[in-house]
Amino acid sequence: MLCCVLLFLGIISLWWHWRARDRMKVTSLAGKYIFITGCDTGFGNMAAKIFDKRGFHVFASCLTETGAKELKAVTSKQLQTVLLDVRDSDSVKKAAACCLWGLVNNAGILGPSAPTDWLDIKHFREPIEVNLIELINITINMLPLVKIAKGRIVDVSSVGGRLAFSGGGYFPSKFGVEEFNDSLRRDMKAFGVKVCCIQPGLFKTPLTDPAQVMKDKEVIWNKLPLDIKKQYGEEYFQKGGA
Repeated sequence: MLCCVLLFLGIISLWWHWRARDRMKVTSLAGKYIFITGCDTGFGNMAAKIFDKRGFHVFASCLTETGAKELKAVTSKQLQTVLLDVRDSDSVKKAAACCLWGLVNNAGILGPSAPTDWLDIKHFREPIEVNLIELINITINMLPLVKIAKGRIVDVSSVGGRLAFSGGGYFPSKFGVEEFNDSLRRDMKAFGVKVCCIQPGLFKTPLTDPAQVMKDKEVIWNKLPLDIKKQYGEEYFQKGGA
């Protein structure tokens, strides 16, 4: 009898989960425009292609003309590329002039990943500026349109927004994205805007290229004062220590 009850409850649970998932699907794509940042490579590039295939009108922002050209070559006429440096406020305001239903905040940089006392404030400032401050800036500029459309906002954080693996500005920036997302979600609930945060782990993208990460770390190591190098030792550096 107990087994039957548990089986019944299991079936009900699966049915409820299936219904809940279906309610999250977008049933009508007509007139729905999505703006995605950081589409030169990686997650943004993949997202632009996927949304394009599913019939959305996509505004894909790219930092470089090369990135924009390559993306445009493999997508439909419905996808439009936009050259955008998220650090340029005027560029962001111009981009916000489009009709918008969805916003995907994906643009980001890693910055140097090294022990804290190897770094100076500029190593922290740039990732925080790009990954957090400019994400907030873009969101503020796009919010009026998303609210009108009762649309969606997706912020791309990282597992590094939950657990820091090394020093540098990347992890503080992603912790900040998590908290901004939480507050924005509560603010937008009253307007019917859904706010989501995804936390990718370690995926093979240009952002996490091990060779480039080690190269950046080597540049910093070579400029360190002798006393710091002695404290850590050459072996620590060669093993790729945090």
